Amino acid sequence: MSDSLTPAMSTSVPDMHASSLPMPLGQLIKNTLVVALAGLLFGYDTGVISGSQMYFTEYFAFTPAEQGWAVGSALYGCLLGALVAGFCTKQWGRKLTLLASALLFVVSAFGSGAADNLTALALFRWIGGLGVGMASMAAPMYIAEISPAHLRGRMVSLYQLAVVIGFFVVFLASYLIGGGQTADLSAQQLDALHHYNVESGWRWMLWSELPIAVAFFLLLFSVPESPRWLVMAGRRTAAKAGLQKLCGNEVLAARELLAIEADIAGSKSLTWRELFTLCWQRGPLRYALMVGVLLSIFQQITGINAILYYGAEIFSNALGYGAEDALKQQLWLGAVNLVFTFVAIFTVDRLGRKPLLMLGTLGMMLGLLVLAATLLAERVGVISLVGVLTFIGAFALSMGPVVWVMLSEIFPNAVRAQCLSIAVAAQWLFNAFVAHSFPLINEHALNSTVFNGTLPYLLFAFFCLLTLLFVWRWVPETKGRSLEQMATLWEPRS
Repeated sequence: MSDSLTPAMSTSVPDMHASSLPMPLGQLIKNTLVVALAGLLFGYDTGVISGSQMYFTEYFAFTPAEQGWAVGSALYGCLLGALVAGFCTKQWGRKLTLLASALLFVVSAFGSGAADNLTALALFRWIGGLGVGMASMAAPMYIAEISPAHLRGRMVSLYQLAVVIGFFVVFLASYLIGGGQTADLSAQQLDALHHYNVESGWRWMLWSELPIAVAFFLLLFSVPESPRWLVMAGRRTAAKAGLQKLCGNEVLAARELLAIEADIAGSKSLTWRELFTLCWQRGPLRYALMVGVLLSIFQQITGINAILYYGAEIFSNALGYGAEDALKQQLWLGAVNLVFTFVAIFTVDRLGRKPLLMLGTLGMMLGLLVLAATLLAERVGVISLVGVLTFIGAFALSMGPVVWVMLSEIFPNAVRAQCLSIAVAAQWLFNAFVAHSFPLINEHALNSTVFNGTLPYLLFAFFCLLTLLFVWRWVPETKGRSLEQMATLWEPRS
């Protein structure tokens, strides 16, 4: 490793942290679960659009472009939120950034449900996206910084578990608000239910986020600030007190404090200009940032959020389900997402990050090809649903939790906030691009006349193949390494 890279990627750190931060497990889980509520709101806020957008699109008579903007507007807020989160987490701390995001969730949930035109709806969705973007960076960073090395993958995966729980809960809430079981309803009753959902049901779907957002804000006051941030902010006494509370032992807390101080002393905080100058050079930081940004991009362009945001519409239009019944089918998406995220949590620190990424990406590609094959053959039905659920399960096993784990751990302490901000911003930029472009591609004449509705899914399958090749060639294994040891992985490859 060249001397010019030493400020950002110091490897002369005593390995006091390698044995892990000896925090009492109950305290670790409690703090992780509170902060992981940011993930639940992430999933809830982004998932609520799937069921509600069918109805508010009809209520406002949106064109496909307007529908894409109503859905995608939040994601442009996420992009800005991820960018400003780098500054906020560095200057204000991880905890205060999370508190700010919680307030934005509250404002967005209330305003979105009360919106009376596209501009108001997009504005309040954008505000919610700002909160999601800030939380999506600050929460996994906080969890990684308080977790021991041997449990870090599992603890950060709890954030992704909270995301998918959020999706499942909002799918369930939308299903119940939308009328629940409709199999025994007459045609007249179905028409009346649909009219209710178009007129006001979608508003209650959006308002249903409010109680969770308020609870998240209040519970955040019970968690301590990240000791690593306190050390970087020069607040050694507060860091020591926080570590004693987290570790439950003064001697162990003192050892942990020395390890953190040694790492930070061996590196220096960089300005944005210095960071980009350093990344321009061929070296370990550039390599780590490249991997983080590309993993974020591939997580989005392989299609997960197109399926989740437009799942109800896909079931309703492409697979032939009625609008209200499509809300029920979304529960399958949420349930499979939830089950396979549990599998990832219990395997990410055993099997490793890279094997899960490769296995999951292959499964995602196969699921999309099965769905496309049934559409081409005009034999949509149970096999089509199996293809969609295979894709969802494979994502939940891999690209969902594992990418968040790696983003939280691969960057050096001194520049983690800035690098993570860049990677997460890239994720939200391409998330917005996919969300905005999906209805345009799906409704394009070429898709229906030449591809029989399969074009978006074939594109997603192609990107899955590219992701598989990228992971195989460029992504190293990171399991079992402390945050202070991570720099040794990032020597440039030919």
